[in-house]
Amino acid sequence: MQQLFVSGIGTEVGKTVVSAILVEALQADYWKPVQAGDLYHSDTDKIKAWTNKAGKFHPETYRLNTPASPHYAAKLDNIDIQLTDFHLPKTNNHLIVEGAGGLYVPLNNKDLIIDLIAHLGIPVVLVSRNYLGSINHTLLSIEALTRRNIPIAGLVFNGVPTPSTEQYILSYFDIPLIAHVDEIEEITSQKIQAQSLKFHSFFKKID
Repeated sequence: MQQLFVSGIGTEVGKTVVSAILVEALQADYWKPVQAGDLYHSDTDKIKAWTNKAGKFHPETYRLNTPASPHYAAKLDNIDIQLTDFHLPKTNNHLIVEGAGGLYVPLNNKDLIIDLIAHLGIPVVLVSRNYLGSINHTLLSIEALTRRNIPIAGLVFNGVPTPSTEQYILSYFDIPLIAHVDEIEEITSQKIQAQSLKFHSFFKKID
């Protein structure tokens, strides 16, 4: 079974949309380890609304009230996030795990999202989006994962295609391309399902 951690090169690059597409493509379970803010319209709620709900939605380990970095949101809630509190949900299905922000987002005074990924021990799907500086952010993210020997399942480029940027990134580190995700202005379950078809061929190759 595929167990994949969806992380991004930064915030607002489309991790939740890509997570929904992966859930749809694999008919997978979904787990968001830390939800900071938007507790009544969480990322789990969004994935439920955007997919056909074939898999199970596992509860967050931490639900924090403030939309901020987890370490700060936890401090405001008088909570001390511990890496040892995170355990992969037990399931016989594929599992998509969605992180918070980029790899170096802090969970507490010493642990980062990348430490959580290493703790869980599953491959990363890295989401990149084109903007000025995205090559730098993408290559730095790949290097950080590589230095820690964290496997990278592949890259997803989200938004308007930029062939020169994408070709440079893919050639520099020889990372597999999973798919391109189109710019989606108004997200619906039908659009998520349509995008999920692009992911099928990649996962068939690695089955």
